[in-house]
Amino acid sequence: MSTRHENADGPEDIDAAFAEIVAGLERDEPMARWPEETTRTSSDTPQQPAEPEVVESAPRDWTPPADAPDEGHYEPPEPPPMPKPTVTTIGGITLVVLGMTLLLVPGLVGLGATAALPIGLVAVSSGIGWLLFRMRKSPPDDGAQL
Repeated sequence: MSTRHENADGPEDIDAAFAEIVAGLERDEPMARWPEETTRTSSDTPQQPAEPEVVESAPRDWTPPADAPDEGHYEPPEPPPMPKPTVTTIGGITLVVLGMTLLLVPGLVGLGATAALPIGLVAVSSGIGWLLFRMRKSPPDDGAQL
């Protein structure tokens, strides 16, 4: 069984290797030296930055000339009216609302919380499933038609 003191990579060798690396870095001349800190006198105060030039007009100050022709304003067409909900849509929404009522206020219907929870979850999931399966399938989009 070997101990750390018997290994060649013990702490003594690490310290010696680190000292050798630092000495090698100090010998390199191209390496930049940190500038020595000097005390600053009153004559060394930095100069005030120059005042920015005042611009007569800026891009946001631009206004169109009065004699410019009006290019017209785009007015989108009225959207189509909302489709009337079918009986199946109303049934799905009713199931979701009834299920949420059972989940939030189980005593309103006269059921205990243990019976209302599964019935409410089944009602909500059935209503959402009913609404998803009844969605209209739109034709595939072929992109812009010119």
